[in-house]
Amino acid sequence: MEQFLTLMADLDEDSQAILSAWYKDLSNAGFRGNQTPNLPFHISMATFPLEKEQDAIELAEKVAGEFKPFPVHISHIGIFAPGKVLFGGPERNTELELLHNACEKAPDPQRPWTPHVTVLIDEPATVCNALPELLRQYRTIRRAHLAG
Repeated sequence: MEQFLTLMADLDEDSQAILSAWYKDLSNAGFRGNQTPNLPFHISMATFPLEKEQDAIELAEKVAGEFKPFPVHISHIGIFAPGKVLFGGPERNTELELLHNACEKAPDPQRPWTPHVTVLIDEPATVCNALPELLRQYRTIRRAHLAG
């Protein structure tokens, strides 16, 4: 299993509760996924190899001091190709772009950044079967707050 470090921008408590309810309903319907357990819902800003841990820590501390919490609008749900990740998608805005640019110092042109909040990671057939369940409970989160 590939291991790496991720700089994450966590969502506020109210948004965590909404997303947790989505996941709980999915789990109760038998969709548990294989995402890392017990992580708060977040938007990944950058990844680092394990040997760059100190660089990641220093960057996280610097960025946390430069950014205050700001609102994001989680307006849609989506699935990444090849179908293993079901997510809530925030609208891109200036603050989100600035936070990402401050964190992602060496973007990989082969993997462009797409802001997202992972709800479920599983095999494509399972993710596709989970989609109708998520659609039954989904509602836009207009005033989620993101802290860098």
